Amino acid sequence: MKTGMRISELGAATGVDTETIRYYEKAGLLPAPARSANGYRSYGDVHLERLAFIRHCRALDISLADTRRLLDFLAHPEADCGDIDQLIDAQLARVQARLASMQALEQQLLALRGQCGEHRCARDCGILQELVAAAHGEACACHGSRT
Repeated sequence: MKTGMRISELGAATGVDTETIRYYEKAGLLPAPARSANGYRSYGDVHLERLAFIRHCRALDISLADTRRLLDFLAHPEADCGDIDQLIDAQLARVQARLASMQALEQQLLALRGQCGEHRCARDCGILQELVAAAHGEACACHGSRT
């Protein structure tokens, strides 16, 4: 049990920097801490647990708005968890869309890389020629024709 932690100790315990902790407080994601006699913020276990929860949500790339919704579900344990399932399904769909986008980007870069297989002068580099062609609105190896 940790009680009476300063913000730097809370940050060290959770791996969250102090500015982010202050932001989460202002945004209402973390409850306001008590103040010690000397005016310092005094954090306890509730802050430690909640900050770790928020950090885990952020590591899953869950938005702060959705993290707030999940925290609301924690505060209302009797609520139906169907909305939580939908929230995670939506997050999963966003991640899958980004993965598809990243795979398309990978293919484009592979196509671009295929334009130059040996060391040459920069003026003869197929990669640079493709990038310049694309900059002029012409077809390029990585994006195909522009119609």
